[in-house]
Amino acid sequence: GILLLITILLLTFIISKFFKILIEEEIAPRVKLPKGVPFAISVTIRYFIIVLGFVMALSAAGIDLSKFGLIAGALGIGIGFGLQNIVGNFISGLILIYERPVQSGDTVEVENLMGQVKRIGIRSSSVRTYDGAEVVVPNSNLVSNQLINWTLSDNRKRIEVKVGVAYGTDPNVVMKLLKEVAESHEKVLSDPEPLPLFEGFGNSSLDFRLLFWVFFEDGFVTKSDVSIGIYNILNENNITIPFPQLDLHVQKDEKESDGKASKE
Repeated sequence: GILLLITILLLTFIISKFFKILIEEEIAPRVKLPKGVPFAISVTIRYFIIVLGFVMALSAAGIDLSKFGLIAGALGIGIGFGLQNIVGNFISGLILIYERPVQSGDTVEVENLMGQVKRIGIRSSSVRTYDGAEVVVPNSNLVSNQLINWTLSDNRKRIEVKVGVAYGTDPNVVMKLLKEVAESHEKVLSDPEPLPLFEGFGNSSLDFRLLFWVFFEDGFVTKSDVSIGIYNILNENNITIPFPQLDLHVQKDEKESDGKASKE
């Protein structure tokens, strides 16, 4: 009976693994389904097979399933006292799988953590940060906390570059040059097109903003390239980027100065 139980359980996990590969790697690429749906279907079928196989294994081994009533009662007490977090993470995992607010491959930001979701499990999910760390995040944190998903609907991101030029510079020329730099970069998207803005009159400069869109994975490098391009084109057109300036006025106290004069 024990050998039969172990054999059925092994076959159950092998069959569930087979269905995972079949659905996610063979069927899903050929059928156009929304992102995350193949994974949800795969998980549902796998869990159904595992539960069915577990019940069949117990029955084949001659174990009376009615005797598990006492265990179920004890488990209910355990859930009430000490397993709330585990059950909460389990329910949150089901929400993530079927509601699909977060999917494998998405870039997310939750609390102080930002990275790419590598795996969504039934209790926790794995997020790989851009520093190379693998962080195991309880599913309840992804459901109950404020979550920023940078790539849920698309993977485009808006970049902002700020720059100030010296007073006396024609702002129309500066805006034209800023747009020219953005449009000349191959990774800057043309739709929506780059938008230069005159932000206002600063303490020591005329302040501008350049807004443009890129694919998320190109954001850091593109921002650096465009910033260098702005510096170069302003330098070529003899447009100065001023240092912060502060005017300090020293004023003598009249009473103090009159007292010193009377003593003399």
